[in-house]
Amino acid sequence: MRRTAVALRAVASALSLIAFSLMASDKTQGWAGDSFDRYVEFKYLVSVNVIVFVYSGIQLCLHLHLVIKKKSIIHPPINLYFDLALDQALAYLLMSASSSAATRNNDWVTSFGNDPFTKRASSSIAMSFLAFFPLAFSSLISAHYLFTWYP
Repeated sequence: MRRTAVALRAVASALSLIAFSLMASDKTQGWAGDSFDRYVEFKYLVSVNVIVFVYSGIQLCLHLHLVIKKKSIIHPPINLYFDLALDQALAYLLMSASSSAATRNNDWVTSFGNDPFTKRASSSIAMSFLAFFPLAFSSLISAHYLFTWYP
């Protein structure tokens, strides 16, 4: 199960990296030029995905250290509470940011039609939604580790 946790952390980190990279580069040129940073919902999506990327990267390193060295850097039960709390909080934040950005993008498409800006935003939102699933499964694994831990 440790290897599954490592794989889930890697997938969550990669998907959130793709999501915030796509959205951060979402700028169009010309008279109708638009940018993600003009919209609070898109900035929220980028911010949460950056946080998830950094958190998942740190957790990936911690879990790799545990798998390789068979020793935890942060000792139980502190690391178990920390893992579960942040996994759940960030999963909920990721879903919140993704849904608010999806709503903003849908409003834009229904009002003005589809363009390269909204297509890239849709791709970013999809990656963000996909990043939720490995984070949610990581939360389940963290809960399992916490509730089966014996001192």
